Amino acid sequence: MVGGRIIDPSRGIDLVGDLLVQDGRVADMVERGRANRAVDTGLLATGMVVCPGFVDLHCHLREPGFEDKETVSSGTRAGARGGFTSVCCMPNTNPAIHSAAVVRYVFEKARSEGEVRVFPVGSITVDQRGERLVEMEELAAAGVVAFSEDGWSVADPQLMRCALECSRAVNLPIVDHCEDRALTAGGVANEGRVAARLGLKGMPARAEESIVARDVGLAGLAGARLHIAHVSTAGSVEIIRRAKESGISVSAEVTPHHLTLTEERVDGYDTSAKVNPPLRTRKDAEALLQAVKDGVVDAIATDHAPHTLQDKQCGFNLAAFGISGLETALGVLLGLVHQGQLDLTTLISKLTSEPARLMPFPHRLGTLEVGALADVTIFDPGLEWVVDPALFASKGKSNPWTGCLLKGKVVATIVGGEIIYKGDTVRIEDRGG
Repeated sequence: MVGGRIIDPSRGIDLVGDLLVQDGRVADMVERGRANRAVDTGLLATGMVVCPGFVDLHCHLREPGFEDKETVSSGTRAGARGGFTSVCCMPNTNPAIHSAAVVRYVFEKARSEGEVRVFPVGSITVDQRGERLVEMEELAAAGVVAFSEDGWSVADPQLMRCALECSRAVNLPIVDHCEDRALTAGGVANEGRVAARLGLKGMPARAEESIVARDVGLAGLAGARLHIAHVSTAGSVEIIRRAKESGISVSAEVTPHHLTLTEERVDGYDTSAKVNPPLRTRKDAEALLQAVKDGVVDAIATDHAPHTLQDKQCGFNLAAFGISGLETALGVLLGLVHQGQLDLTTLISKLTSEPARLMPFPHRLGTLEVGALADVTIFDPGLEWVVDPALFASKGKSNPWTGCLLKGKVVATIVGGEIIYKGDTVRIEDRGG
């Protein structure tokens, strides 16, 4: 990669130079003009940012069982276009990722059809029924990087305590969707003035916060690692902050949509903005952004949740929860940078080195240190483009930024030294043989 602005938060690097790749690994990094480009990819990156490949801790590839919504092939192509070189796929498939056989199936699909690295997350309970724990040792041996009920909370606190204790025994974290279903039953949007005006059943912030409080307490009791998925409320941020201060091993992620959109986005019954947890208030979004800057929130994850058009183009109460967000994540988040609300290095850190340290990946990800796997993302921070889901690689076309002008786009994605995605604006240097 020649002449780009290289930003590697894992090593505190921000310089204009050349990144050299050899045999699928980072070979060297030098200031512009000093490189032996015989071992370089030849990508001309002048005016662009070169950084470690993005790591998504939370996405849905839907396979096996829901191939009409997404497949490993289409989902990883979408990930590559969004700059993600590694993705953790959630277990709400059919069958759920609750056995070694299903884990092996996902790995085989990723090996034969995937374009980026895929790391399965196993379910906590068999069939995600919340009744009986999976064989965590078996799934850990098969290669899962965490356990999660994904769109569900484990309702029984004693079962959740046992899950945390078992996960500690295999040294893997629990990824926690925090929602008290008794409080959200029938809910479709944030409980507040917008839902009331639209006549929609609300989902209160307390439904999330009560489970966050319960489970960080249980994690402290069990001495286990807990990762809070898609944090959406100011109250949850404060609970996580206090838990970290008390020494509990808890981490958290936030999504691009919870950082940048609010409950007003569902006005007009716009199903493209129907997500779980729901879009919250401006106060919540501001608290989440501050938590990113403070380090209370460790990572930004997409919660890419593709659905068929039939799932989303229906009445708001009937529509599925979820956004297809892999391909718009960077452009949306760079809006915060362009507006002066977030610095670029912090953003890249939350997409690379910080998520990479939260899961026991078999390789060191999120870094451009010499010898590391050459997983690299190149983006043009000034490139303007209009979101058109018809052009998405993902099968899911529902996205709340449809028709919006975004500034900043991935132009090349490299996995293990191989260019797997290259936009039209990138040129490859002729090195003369």
